[in-house]
Amino acid sequence: MSTGLIVGAIALAVGTYAIRFAGPLLRRRINVPPHITELLETGSVVLLTALAVTELIPSGHKAGFALPAGVLVALVLAWRRVPLIVVALTAAATTALLRLIGIA
Repeated sequence: MSTGLIVGAIALAVGTYAIRFAGPLLRRRINVPPHITELLETGSVVLLTALAVTELIPSGHKAGFALPAGVLVALVLAWRRVPLIVVALTAAATTALLRLIGIA
């Protein structure tokens, strides 16, 4: 491994931790207006929808049924506020099982 890769990974880890740590600290000092909070919540739904659409229609190859089915399962579970790890594992399992039985 190169030193640059290790330094980059450490910098990314420190930056990620700093961002996660800053949230609770800034929450006590900054009052976010309710309309901004609502706007951010709406934005997260829009981003999730955009991600789902881009995953449903992969570019560069013929889309089968398994990938869109896995994404739809993930969308339904996320919409029902299931924990993220359960959403990811269930979507991956759905896609894998459909491909295993021959539905690509």
